[in-house]
Amino acid sequence: MLKKIAVADLRLGMHIQAFCGSWMDHPFWRSKFILDAEDDLQLVLRSAVREVWIDTSKGLDVDTGTTALQVAGTEEQATAAEVAQLETTVDRMLAPVSTAEELARAAAICNSARGAITSMFTDARMGKAINTEVARQVARDIADSVTRNSGALISLARLKTADDYSYMHSVAVCALMVALSRQLGLSDEEARVAGFAGLMHDLGKMDVPLEVLNKPGKLSDAEFAVVRRHTQFGHQRLLDAGISEPVVLDVCLHHHERLDGTGYPNRLAGEQISLMARMGAVCDIYDAITSNRPYKAGWDPSESLRRMAEWVGGHLDNRVFQAFVRSLGIYPIGSLVMLSSGKLAVVVDQTKGSLLKPVVKTVFSTKSSERVVPELIDLSSPHNRHTIVGREDPTKWNIPGLDELWSGQVLR
Repeated sequence: MLKKIAVADLRLGMHIQAFCGSWMDHPFWRSKFILDAEDDLQLVLRSAVREVWIDTSKGLDVDTGTTALQVAGTEEQATAAEVAQLETTVDRMLAPVSTAEELARAAAICNSARGAITSMFTDARMGKAINTEVARQVARDIADSVTRNSGALISLARLKTADDYSYMHSVAVCALMVALSRQLGLSDEEARVAGFAGLMHDLGKMDVPLEVLNKPGKLSDAEFAVVRRHTQFGHQRLLDAGISEPVVLDVCLHHHERLDGTGYPNRLAGEQISLMARMGAVCDIYDAITSNRPYKAGWDPSESLRRMAEWVGGHLDNRVFQAFVRSLGIYPIGSLVMLSSGKLAVVVDQTKGSLLKPVVKTVFSTKSSERVVPELIDLSSPHNRHTIVGREDPTKWNIPGLDELWSGQVLR
């Protein structure tokens, strides 16, 4: 029998069936296990979780005299009860908010997703089963954040370190796929499936030896051949995990196909490549070239879009790429730009008025060669007198704390 109890009533020997609330509120990758370690019990007590479901047929029952908060005969009944409670808040939770409002929540999602995906990939590398339930919860929360504000989580996910690239790349591609889906006018359900496909697209990298995956220099032909097989490895892992959605399988297998037929694994060309796989290619490339990798530093977001534009037609689909640019802005959040006043500014938000007129925050005066008191400027405002002269390379100016300035987060 399933019983919902307060975490204060948990004791060693109980079988935890599910944590009540978001996966972000508890520190465990798995959600069904025997609570047999005092350290794990203390982790639950210190977490934001206040209630849990236990299965008394697989572990200890509550102490005599303790009343369960709710009782359910089956897991389906317990799940239905939780869903009914959550549905009353969904509309409020998905209401559009500003980038500044969403950044803190997006940071929490990124941090929790990093742990969840790290555990999932580690389990996969060790040959353990993939917990698809938690993976889908991660994808849903990322999609919800993008629905509230498309720029916040996408921008934060770009700030990954070289060490956690493999894990946060999946988070970033998930978010980018959701934003791109919405820009292309796909349905909410299609956007969520696209996000899940983005989250799982590189699962096969776990079958590539770490010394090859993280090699700082150029790969040999033999090493590159192994890396190229990650799409097939991932496709098989998804099937083994019981993931059968055609879109998820397709994006995993074909996100490295190119329109001119030079991609892999099947050298598909033109219309042989599905829309979702074309979307996956654009999102995968953008996050790869803007991220710090073991063998190179990431490019500036604006510069990355400029370079990707050169690959349209041969490698990338023009319609998909144009929608991708509209979803991010010509000057994505975090881009460094030069204003007509001679001041350098970092893009902190997009505006509805024009892709060329984002909201920026000034950081440096090229005339006086010194930092300035940050000023927030909406370039789309009718009273604004500033224009963007062009993009700037952050490495040229070496301004400390630039990412912290636009994100408002203390970054690692």
